Amino acid sequence: MTRTDLNRPSPGIDSSYAWMRLAISMLLATIGAVGMWAVVVVLPAVQAEFGVDRADASMPYTATMIGFAAGNVLVGRAIDRMGYWIPALFSSVALSAGLLLAAFSTSILQFTLAQGVLIGVGTSVIFGPLIADISHWFNRRRGVAVTAAAAGNYLAGALWPTIMPTLIKAEGWRFTYAAIGVFCLVTMVPLVLLLRRGAPDAAAAGSPGSRPVQPIPMSPAALQTLLVVAGLGCCVAMSMPQVHIVAYCMDLGYGMAHGADMLSIMMAAGVVSRLASGFIADRIGGAKTLLIGSVLQCLSLLFYIPFDGLASLYVVSLVFGLSQGGIVPCYAIIVREYLPAKEAGQRIGIVMMATIFGMAIGGWMSGWIYDLTGSYAAAFLNGIAWNLLNIVAIGLFMWKARQRTAIAA
Repeated sequence: MTRTDLNRPSPGIDSSYAWMRLAISMLLATIGAVGMWAVVVVLPAVQAEFGVDRADASMPYTATMIGFAAGNVLVGRAIDRMGYWIPALFSSVALSAGLLLAAFSTSILQFTLAQGVLIGVGTSVIFGPLIADISHWFNRRRGVAVTAAAAGNYLAGALWPTIMPTLIKAEGWRFTYAAIGVFCLVTMVPLVLLLRRGAPDAAAAGSPGSRPVQPIPMSPAALQTLLVVAGLGCCVAMSMPQVHIVAYCMDLGYGMAHGADMLSIMMAAGVVSRLASGFIADRIGGAKTLLIGSVLQCLSLLFYIPFDGLASLYVVSLVFGLSQGGIVPCYAIIVREYLPAKEAGQRIGIVMMATIFGMAIGGWMSGWIYDLTGSYAAAFLNGIAWNLLNIVAIGLFMWKARQRTAIAA
């Protein structure tokens, strides 16, 4: 790369390059998000090999989510200052290194550290920071672009849990981790280098191509806090099926393969939900779209309790995926609607951190409740309670937004 590459004028907002960048971003996210889903698939094998209980076996996932959460804020701040590609390059190498080190771990502690410090932080670059970056390239279809970029995470959730069980059965989970680490290194680095151009000038506030920030009778800090509470609540609930569906199916006697298939169906449905929510958000706004998804997620969690047959679990997993897929990207849309563009990386990163902490806490909490009760029924009820907290927080935000509309009228 030459100095000319760095100084090359960026194409305009909503340009053909913006759509090409979105396609590259989706591919990058589909590959890199394996760092989130691989640990879910290997949870039973890791538990058996290291001889730990379900709560301890859930700790590597929790550590991954904590590293992922911290990375969303740290990398998000970095892209606000230096653009996307440099932080992304370092993060991609960290992800690959973490997968390789985890493959050679000799204890649950070593495996947990590799997941949290390297895999979690490395994977973060394909979520909040990527969403913040792509949001600068679109105005007319920002909702579609944001949710499409976020859909790469769910595409990974549909793809990797389908591939991994076959490879684990043939070669073991350690070989599988090492192979994925090498694959990520040789594919993600070239893709990151295709994203060297900085955001277009039209993304700057006050420029002709910019979208004005909507007023609301709340300080930025109060709005940020409310979104953090909402994000935490929805994702504690969301984590229950996503983290434990494989283990849940094994407990019911259906086997790992059926559980992995359900996770893939859930994630594939989540892709459809994410893309659809982008079109909806461009029409009715991010907050209303978020509320619809949250209510539907709460109802689908309730369905898991009475319907535990094999066929019904497939159906409920499909319904759950269609309900919850669009929720998390809506937080990024709300941030871009109500907060300054120059703070997008950090602001979105903070909200994404809250959603990831929710996944981390919820994943561990569900395993802990299972160990206490010997059943996942109470864990589902716990998720429903957290989901109701999310609905209350979003309802309060919408009430505040309507207050401003009433005053303006």
